[in-house]
Amino acid sequence: MRIFVTGGAGYVGSHCVKRVVAAGHDVTVFDNLAHGHREAVDPKAELVEGELADGERLRSLLAPGRFDAVMHFAAYLNVGESVHKPLMYYRNNVANTINLLEAMHAADIRRIVFSSTCAVYGVPERLPITEDLPKNPINPYGATKLAMEWLLRDSAVAWGLGSVALRYFNASGAAEDGSIGQDYQPPVHLIPIVLQVALGQREQILVFGDDYPTPDGTCIRDYIHVDDLAEAHRLAVEAIEPGQAEAFNVGTGRGASVLEIIECARRITGHPIPAKIAPRRAGDPPSLFANAEQIAKRLGWAPRHGDVADVVASAWRWHSAHPDGYSAAAKKM
Repeated sequence: MRIFVTGGAGYVGSHCVKRVVAAGHDVTVFDNLAHGHREAVDPKAELVEGELADGERLRSLLAPGRFDAVMHFAAYLNVGESVHKPLMYYRNNVANTINLLEAMHAADIRRIVFSSTCAVYGVPERLPITEDLPKNPINPYGATKLAMEWLLRDSAVAWGLGSVALRYFNASGAAEDGSIGQDYQPPVHLIPIVLQVALGQREQILVFGDDYPTPDGTCIRDYIHVDDLAEAHRLAVEAIEPGQAEAFNVGTGRGASVLEIIECARRITGHPIPAKIAPRRAGDPPSLFANAEQIAKRLGWAPRHGDVADVVASAWRWHSAHPDGYSAAAKKM
């Protein structure tokens, strides 16, 4: 297949590009490199710099007959930032997705895999989370992702778009071969921040809240290895049916608390990693972990890295070998 990948120079996007290229697909990456990196893009993929806000450029690139499918990763993802800057998140995540879908419609491209999130559920009614639970996001980031899912659903009815929305839990780790990893500046995810402490780049890790209704009082999350996410995308893009909008959880089915992650990182890195309790952050649900039975039934997907220690170890291999991330020449801040 010929696949157009938005945000394919970013963390999850680059791992997915690597996987679909290895499967024999022809990939063009479209990225503004604000948080993505040239060095993260598979050398067999074409990289085109651009903005999703440029609808005319998108329509030119997505010319009729040029692509068979789209993978859409390009979005802002900082939960805390979204609470303080909701307009920025709606403009980038929702309005720019409309531009992309308009260009796809004009080119009659009817297959898209969308990078969604478990944040669409908000504080779930029960655990583990199944796809049929109510969608009640408690932060603008989750709300924008849910709005994007609605766009896909309505487009299926209106013009036969086929879509698979993959609701990630906590994407973590690095490529097994050590070639690419997570370099988002400033880091917003727990594991890279914890490893910065191990590398001596931070004095301590702040634990935002220790009074949640969980066994140790800290938030619980489902940490899914990024290579397992990449395989889910490969399976999804190969299975999309035009006119059908589907959505699946992608997680391990097990949760780990913030304190458990810190202790795991201490064991793996051999560093003490000081931690300090801080006030809760706005928009953080107490516990999120997945029931991923539906994607297993529909696509035959199952995580290969079920142990959170595997995730942390792969991240440590990459971060310890790349303490400053990708080369400065690859950064465009």
